[in-house]
Amino acid sequence: MEKKIYVEGLDDSNQGAVQSAVAAVAGVTSCTATAAKMQVLVNFDESTAGIEDAINNAISGAGVTPLN
Repeated sequence: MEKKIYVEGLDDSNQGAVQSAVAAVAGVTSCTATAAKMQVLVNFDESTAGIEDAINNAISGAGVTPLN
């Protein structure tokens, strides 16, 4: 499943950290954080239990606030 997550606080200085944190979540197959668009595009296996919460927690843990 592909999901676009809009975020608050994403900039060039933390874009890589957000991308790495989300990519490390079990079940995530790819992740692209784009500061200019203030979004994180994630592909993941939706059958993985709790994955959407884990993705949002990874984003928050990297210092950025997920908006959706």
